[in-house]
This record gives sequence, structure tokens and C-alpha cells, in this order.
Amino acid sequence: MFSRDRWDEILEALNANKFRTFLTAFGVAWGIFILVVLLALTNGLKNGVTADFGDFATNSMFMWTQGTSKPYKGLPKGRYFNYKIDDVEAIKSTVPNIKYVSPRNQLGGYNGANNVVRGTKTGAFEIYGDYPEYIKQQPMDILQGRFISYSDIESKRKICVIGTGVERGLYDKGEEILGTYIKINGVNFLVVGTFKMSNSQGDGEQDASTIYIPFTTFGQAFNRGDSVGWMAITAEDGTSITSLKQQVFDVMKSRHKIHPDDDRAIGHFDLSEQFERVNGLFSILTIVGYFVGALVLMSGIIGISNIMLIVVKERTKEIGVRRALGASPWMIKSQILQESLILTILSGMVGISFGALLIWFLNYLLDMSGGPVENFANPSVGMQVVFVALIILVVSGVLAGLIPANSATKMKPVDALRIE
Repeated sequence: MFSRDRWDEILEALNANKFRTFLTAFGVAWGIFILVVLLALTNGLKNGVTADFGDFATNSMFMWTQGTSKPYKGLPKGRYFNYKIDDVEAIKSTVPNIKYVSPRNQLGGYNGANNVVRGTKTGAFEIYGDYPEYIKQQPMDILQGRFISYSDIESKRKICVIGTGVERGLYDKGEEILGTYIKINGVNFLVVGTFKMSNSQGDGEQDASTIYIPFTTFGQAFNRGDSVGWMAITAEDGTSITSLKQQVFDVMKSRHKIHPDDDRAIGHFDLSEQFERVNGLFSILTIVGYFVGALVLMSGIIGISNIMLIVVKERTKEIGVRRALGASPWMIKSQILQESLILTILSGMVGISFGALLIWFLNYLLDMSGGPVENFANPSVGMQVVFVALIILVVSGVLAGLIPANSATKMKPVDALRIE
């Protein structure tokens, strides 16, 4: 129940020594400020690092061939081999819970020799032979036209989808793109679409300087036949690709006569495993942030408890008079607890406010600098952090006032009145 007299008493007690109250409140505000900022910086670092994964399906892995390290079935050590298009269907039919298997071939390279010509303009771009499923593994925004289709695959059409970097390099601003032709290693391709990656983090410039053509067309135009350079494999939702990859390796070893214990012959990069490691690391950093913030906050809480003990000491006669006039021990205790709680919550909210202001300023600087910097983006905290901070403040305020409150109620009224 609201009592104006009680609130007047609390405000009078806090204003009795303003400098002491300020120093006490500063300790709590500083602790909450450190907690909020540490968690925001951890999230900013996490956002920056995980952005390097792009929008590629994180439950995926890439797989390519390497030289064998063991002789097997009469075949020598150091033998090189290639995946074939039939391997794709073998993986799909043999390994359960596989969602996508995208065979891929690659030509040229970013910042390499010029391999694409349009009129008088040339450029060095990455050329990929892909299947339509790849856009589901690596989301991209189709700006004009379309992506590769299965009719393109079946008909081996000489069509291509180009990135924004290719567009800038080969076309004038405002020039019509769809329906034009570009020449890749001497072969003409019709441009049917343009794209940009959904996430511009990581190698965004390299991604923009990419051209996709149908996988079958790639094999025919550049004499690759049914060879597969590498594969992008994604597991079904709810199933980790990490748990399936050994089965995939076993299928490939069996089909290509590789020793079952030869772990070097098949190269791979497990995106899911790396993503889990990153998430695990930042989970630990979040716990460390809470721990460090709690330690700093604890020093402020101890300060409040000490100050409240001093306040109780200074108000010994007042407490004695109130007890003599009939105030119950709980009334005295609740008075001290309320003062401690209000001081803790107010100072904590100030700390949260300054923390939010600093986070806003950091994001403002990032926006002014042109966007996220390397390995750092969008430092922020969620509402759950504020909620946890409020719970910490309430609990801390009660604990800080508990000892002084108990001390106040233990005094006998007669003894309290005798103290000078």
C-alpha cells in the first residue's frame, strides 16, 4: 500500500548525505553498466564472426578430392581421382536425412586472369557450374530475371546469372542487361538474371564478381564431362551434417576404391561443426561477461550494505523512538529494505541507461563508417538482458539491506534511546 510519509522518509534519508549517496549509487550503476556493455560487445563480436558464414546453410559441408595416402586394391599411394555426377545420386540414395547435394565445378578465380569478355570490356570473374538447389543452400537475391532451372540443366543451355560486380565491370550504368551475351573463355552465354548475396558480409565483393551457369553446360563447354570438382551437402533440419559426414565419406571411398582408413583422400570443410564451435565460444564469453559484470556489481552492493549500516547507526535514536511508540520490528526492517532497494534500482537503471546510450553511439559510429567492420557488427543486448539485470537489481537491493535491517530490529528501544 502506498504511503507518502514512508516515501518522504526514504527521500529524506537519501538526501541527508548526497555525496555519500552518489558514491554508493555510482558503484551499482557502474556494475550494471559494465555488465550491459560487456554483453553488447560480445554480441557485436559474435555477429561479426558469424557473418563470415554468410547466409549459407550452416548445417552443410563442402567436400572435394585429394591425393590418396594409402595403397588399396592394387592402386598406388598418391593417386588422384575425381568425383562423378553419379556420386550425387549415390549419396542421396544411401545416406539418410540428406536434404541437398549440389555438385559444383569452378573456372577462373577472383583477381585472376581476365576470362570474361563483353565487347571491349573484359574482367576476371569466378565461374561456377551449379544445379538449381544451390540457391537454397546459399541464399541470394535475384535482382532481375531468374536463377538456373532444371530445364537449363537438361537442355544444357548456354545461359548465365551474373553478380553485381560483373554487372559493374562489363556494363555501363543504366544499360540493359537481360538478353545480352557475354563470352566466357571464348563461349557465348546469354544473361538471364542478376543477383546479389543476401548477406554482404565476408567476401561480399568476391561473391558479387561471380557468374553461375548450368552444371551440364559447364561440363560440355569447358570439356569437364561428368566430372565434379566438389560438392555442397546439406542435411535435413534437425539432423547434423557432422553426424552424417562419415557415412558420406564411406560411400565415396567405396565407389572410388579408397582405403577405408585413408582420411586424407577426401577433403572437407564442415560448416556446421565450425558454426557450433563459434557458438560455443561466444556462449562461454557471455557467461564470462555475466560473471565479470556480477563481480563489479557485487562491489557496489557491498558498498550499499555498508552505507546502510552507517545509516542505521546514525538513526539509532530515531529507531528507538519509533520502537517505543509501537513500531513493530517488521516496520523498521521494511523501512531499511525499501531504502536499500530504491537506491539499488534507481542507480541500476541509470547504469542501464548509460549502457544503452553507449551501445547506440557505437552503432552510430559503425553506420557512419559505412557499415560493420571486420569481425564486429551490431553490438546490442536483448530485452532478456534488461530483464535479468532488473532481477539482479531487486535481489541485490534486498540482500544489501537485509543485514542493516536485521541489525536495526535487534536493538532494544531502551538501549537505542540511551545511545548518544
